[in-house]
Amino acid sequence: MTDDDVLDVERVIALRSAVSAGRVSMAMVARRAGVSGQTVSRVVNGSPRVDPTTRARVKQAMEELGYRPHRAARALRTGRSQTLGIVATTLATIGNSRMLQATAEAAERRGYALVVVTSADDVADAFVRLQDQGVDGGIVLNEASALARSTDRPEGLRLIVVDADAGSGFRTVCSDHAGGAATATRHLLRRGHRTVHHIAGPPGSFAASERERGWRETLAATGAPVPAVVRGDWTAPSGHAAAAQLADATAIFSANDQMALGALRALSEAGRRVPGHVEVIGFDDVPDAAEYLPPLTTIRQDFAALAEAAVDALVADLDAPLEAGSTIIPTVLVERSSTRALK
Repeated sequence: MTDDDVLDVERVIALRSAVSAGRVSMAMVARRAGVSGQTVSRVVNGSPRVDPTTRARVKQAMEELGYRPHRAARALRTGRSQTLGIVATTLATIGNSRMLQATAEAAERRGYALVVVTSADDVADAFVRLQDQGVDGGIVLNEASALARSTDRPEGLRLIVVDADAGSGFRTVCSDHAGGAATATRHLLRRGHRTVHHIAGPPGSFAASERERGWRETLAATGAPVPAVVRGDWTAPSGHAAAAQLADATAIFSANDQMALGALRALSEAGRRVPGHVEVIGFDDVPDAAEYLPPLTTIRQDFAALAEAAVDALVADLDAPLEAGSTIIPTVLVERSSTRALK
């Protein structure tokens, strides 16, 4: 056995001893993965400046060695809490709850904990509460984005806003709401409908206004009549009430799946078959959309991609402040039985 072989055996013995004693270090992970200690640090701190293949190799080494980052020690070393905040007006809506779940998973993959603050009308207070929790930065969800725009940004609090226009002054991440609405509207027009009625979301919602814009502009561009909007509040009961006002509609685009669910019940109660007499498209593609009666054609939002983009942007912003701008996540039409040929 050569001297090098002896040294290799000693290193293995030392490594096993350290693992047994729970003293696995970043340096050990770096040696196991064949990368620098700085690369391991970047992976541990959730930095986007690591290519996916290297990140996977480092994470595999961490798992094999049983390495667990110590959040408190890391906070002392980096001056960061490794905690991100979420601001929402409510967690009762499906969109907000799915974004919360997806964001929590995206943050966890980058080694961040999550603090959630809800505030129906006072985002400034929500920002103060986040700062009191010592978060490194925050993500503002959906309806809260309109409130954030009119609220002074707290000094030192880095923010990414989900669903706000590019001129809001924030770095934003959005689904392609207008594009998805345009796709839904064109789909119904191509099926031979003279026009498409719209059950819109509540006023003041960026997502609702963008979906309405996509619907309206598509009708105008094709020369189709633009009916009066019937507005709901994202809930199934409001969709039921809205659909009751659309006795002459043959095609309905609902701004979300929950209102479409209420619309389907109202149409059934009125003796109007879907899709025999009316065709309906929703927006979101909630997990139960395929179980509606009939299964609902809808525009799918990619909540996982939204959350990944928001967390990536926030982590990058912590390293080097980003300029204001917007990342747009595509939407996709999912066709089911609620849009079959008219009979």
